[in-house]
Amino acid sequence: MTMSATGNESLSRDALAVLQPGFAGTTAPDWVHRRIDEGLAAVALFGRNVATAGQVAELTARLRAQKDDLLVAIDEESGDVTRLDVRTGSAFPGNHALGAVDDTDLTRRVARELGRRLAECGVNLNWAPSADVNADPGNPVIGVRAFGADTDLVARHTAAYVRGMQSSGVAACTKHFPGHGDTNVDSHHAIPRIDVDAETLYKRELVPFRAAIEAGTRAVMSAHILVPALDPERPGTLSHRILVELLRGELGYDGLIVTDGIEMQAISRAYGLERGVVLAIEAGADAICVGGGLHDEATVLNMRDALVAAVRGGDLSEERLADAARRVRELAHWTARVRAEADVAADEEVGLVAARRALAVTGEAAGVDAPVYVATFNPAPNIAVGHETPWGVDAELERLLPGTTTGTFTDAEAGPDAGAAALKAAGEHRIVAVVRDEHRHPWMRSALDTLLAARPDTIVVEMGVPQSPARGAVHIATHGAARVCGVAAAERIVAG
Repeated sequence: MTMSATGNESLSRDALAVLQPGFAGTTAPDWVHRRIDEGLAAVALFGRNVATAGQVAELTARLRAQKDDLLVAIDEESGDVTRLDVRTGSAFPGNHALGAVDDTDLTRRVARELGRRLAECGVNLNWAPSADVNADPGNPVIGVRAFGADTDLVARHTAAYVRGMQSSGVAACTKHFPGHGDTNVDSHHAIPRIDVDAETLYKRELVPFRAAIEAGTRAVMSAHILVPALDPERPGTLSHRILVELLRGELGYDGLIVTDGIEMQAISRAYGLERGVVLAIEAGADAICVGGGLHDEATVLNMRDALVAAVRGGDLSEERLADAARRVRELAHWTARVRAEADVAADEEVGLVAARRALAVTGEAAGVDAPVYVATFNPAPNIAVGHETPWGVDAELERLLPGTTTGTFTDAEAGPDAGAAALKAAGEHRIVAVVRDEHRHPWMRSALDTLLAARPDTIVVEMGVPQSPARGAVHIATHGAARVCGVAAAERIVAG
């Protein structure tokens, strides 16, 4: 294939336009600015890019001075998965807490206020909400990121979230299509396989995505999952059957299709990064999310060059690449227009209001007015959550009950002795035991057995999916580990 210099430049600009890369640092490096001049239409922010809201606003303002309609994306689900509040924990409860309240107006308000904060920081594309139905309670990667396990509940809250987010001028990106809820494998590490029949998929997994499309979601994120009932060979991100025939054809979706992180092992290990990028665009994806792990210039250039080479070699049509780039630019234009029109009043307390309403309390006790010992049983977080975000009730209880002491126990360090270690550390103090997805961690369940046998007055706070039976003198289910969920639980412990 022979191409003119102008054709080469156009092809290169389109290849850059479909990439949504991350970068290191709290200011954009020079290479990002150079590539924007050459056609890069989007960048992605992660926790490593965030120090304060003001710093993020300054970062994005510098980028927008170069390109006014640049897409600035972020993975800000709130709840357990937060980037804006990565150092403190989120000011908003996550989906599971909102689903537990089941007030769609509250969900809309939370998403609208979150969108307002994002817009103030210069973000205009949020890779949220998760529309997954958490059908497998042992799911290691979705869990509290889902509104729940009931299809209709997930659908109505997904639609409310999309409407709330987009009313603030920030595009929502509904994920993880065609549904990541019924799996016990984390796609950050391998390709999950969803072995359900087509009828179940249409009646369960696809219903929330239909609702999101009807609500006007501007973007949909694909999942790196193998769904044999739909495509026995290719995972969703690389499947023409799933992205084009199903999502665009049967569901009538015409917005931007974004891949989940392309460097996740489900794609990069099985197909290779560069080949995975080409296969995703060929299958019908329009934008490539990358940067959660790989966030350097060489990665961006390698992906750009792989797309250009695929067109020149006849493995990817120039028209398909151009169509993908067009959809990216159309979304960028939409965000610029809506951002200028949006006028959203602040609703700053709605996050804590929602977290308080999400509490489910079993058992009765007078308010605690003396120092306690907080034993936090900390599981290894999945990659989407990250290791750096604090969680729990200890900080708030230390504030409310001066003299409170704390300890953190993990499977790797304490394992089967975690309960005994917590008892020894607590001394005579009343114990507040904080767990996260007790049903998924035998060592955690054993630790609670030990504590409750010796100290039946223990207060248990479950900050994951409350799948295990409630136990303890008082059991508080927060339905998530956001900072505000911890604050709400601590308030209840003290107030009774």
